[in-house]
Amino acid sequence: MSKPILYSVIESRIHPRFSTLYQRLGIEELLFSSTRKAMAQIKKQPPDYLVADFHYGYSNNYAGVNISNLDVMLMAMQRYAPFPRTKVIVVAAKHEMQYVSELGGIYPLCAVLQYPVTELQMEKYLN
Repeated sequence: MSKPILYSVIESRIHPRFSTLYQRLGIEELLFSSTRKAMAQIKKQPPDYLVADFHYGYSNNYAGVNISNLDVMLMAMQRYAPFPRTKVIVVAAKHEMQYVSELGGIYPLCAVLQYPVTELQMEKYLN
């Protein structure tokens, strides 16, 4: 049986770095510096887990169509990793927590965690 795969989409300096935890749990981690790069890999190999930073689109170029930086990637997940294939864990700043729930309409979220995230909080959703 192959190891579960976790994608870490790191778009913030405060993104939780739990590589040691993932290794201890037997999870292979792939790191991505943007949702665009993660989407390219999702099409080839859907992950078992996805951990991503949430950034609300206060003003964006999509005329209010998109909620955040994660919308397009989660829409791709619908096609290439249909629920419940991938457990999505979103990490957000306190002032943006009120907006994260809107993502649930695109793809069900396994967890929404607020910065700073502890290893114990993350481990709870990886079992």
